[in-house]
Amino acid sequence: MTAEAAIRVQGLQKSFKDLHVLKGVDFDVARGSIFALLGSNGAGKTTVVKILSTLLKADAGTASVHGFDVAARPGDVRESISLTGQFAAVDEVLSGRENLVLVARLRHLKNPGAIADDLLARFSLSEAGGRKASTYSGGMRRRLDIAMSLIGNPPIIFLDEPTTGLDPQARIEVWQTVKSLADAGTTVLLTTQYLDEAEQLADRIAILHKGTIIQNGSLAELKQLLPAAKVEYVEKQPTLEEVFLTLVGDDGTNDADDDRDRGPVPAGKESR
Repeated sequence: MTAEAAIRVQGLQKSFKDLHVLKGVDFDVARGSIFALLGSNGAGKTTVVKILSTLLKADAGTASVHGFDVAARPGDVRESISLTGQFAAVDEVLSGRENLVLVARLRHLKNPGAIADDLLARFSLSEAGGRKASTYSGGMRRRLDIAMSLIGNPPIIFLDEPTTGLDPQARIEVWQTVKSLADAGTTVLLTTQYLDEAEQLADRIAILHKGTIIQNGSLAELKQLLPAAKVEYVEKQPTLEEVFLTLVGDDGTNDADDDRDRGPVPAGKESR
């Protein structure tokens, strides 16, 4: 594992009976960066995240997280990460501050109240800290959920479609939160169904299709895969949506997966 890599995946394979979900996945994630994993429904994104977070065992290949092999040292991996799912896992009966204090106490940390107050300030929730989480907007609930996942200062965080179901303003709030995590040195592995989200956030983007990574690069590198289209004197740069659809094609097939993730959709469109 290189000094720069927080996550390294090599030849990862996973099958469920006769269904081959991962067929040899390879990628590295640099420390302190935001890495987006894009893929259609059934491509295997959540399977990758579950293996990296020690919730599933790979059939073949290797994976290291924060320098620890996920198969040989799962306990060390779990101490190094936090996993946030598609829906905020907050207790609506408790206030925002009480949610944070509860998690800090469950992790046997000293000064849970101070930890809670620090995170409320960091995520611009101080004024709402005393209110029940049930009164929070979607964006506030998601920010609280991410704040809860950061208790204990994990160096790596997995975000599985963090803006699912949020309105545009709430999505922007979450984007700002995710960017601030990377700015503070946290490594973020993000799965998303929104192509514009990957464009806004990711330092590198990997496209997972039918169990393998078919392209991996920065947004600029992916755009270079398509020739620039010119209309008279105006140069049109390809969007990530165009790059994605060109690379994976549109054959109308979906490989089954053990998760509920949906395929990427263009900006302003949401699958139902």
